Amino acid sequence: MADDPAPGSDALVTLPNLITLARLCAVPATIWLILQHRLDVAFCLFIGAGISDAIDGWLARVRNARSALGALLDPVADKALLVSVYVTLAAIGVLPDWLAILVVFRDLIIVGGVIVLWLLGQPVAIRPLFISKLNTALQIGLAALALLLAGFGLQASGLLTALVWIVAGSTLASGTRYVVAALRRGASAG
Repeated sequence: MADDPAPGSDALVTLPNLITLARLCAVPATIWLILQHRLDVAFCLFIGAGISDAIDGWLARVRNARSALGALLDPVADKALLVSVYVTLAAIGVLPDWLAILVVFRDLIIVGGVIVLWLLGQPVAIRPLFISKLNTALQIGLAALALLLAGFGLQASGLLTALVWIVAGSTLASGTRYVVAALRRGASAG
């Protein structure tokens, strides 16, 4: 395969997009590893996915290989991995089930809200809020910590419990902030 297309082009096949696609393909493997109680390997795959996320973003900027597909695929890959890890860790009892439900519900509310507004003819430009970025970082940190502790038989239950509650709070705050922003937008448009 040749180098990425000319800088600034909107080609589908770019090195950053291939890296993102590989990360998306890692989701089923990570789920399977967790269900097989191979949390040590799942931890390594999760960390590898995080590193690949940083690399594909860096390459897209440095090589001017940003694309519409990459802008869509990157957050889908990230969210698919994170939500899948939360649900699967809850299914095997490593994380509380209520937290996995909260994480999934927040994302469904946001995506559902965007779809409803779009159907009503009010397209929404989604800009990540600071609280949302903080929430994502905390969720990633908790997932990595849970995989690390359970995968390698380490103990830090106090830290894990504290981070569970911090993630719950940031997830609620982030979801609430998006809902409030959407309601304000709707009130000012009407």
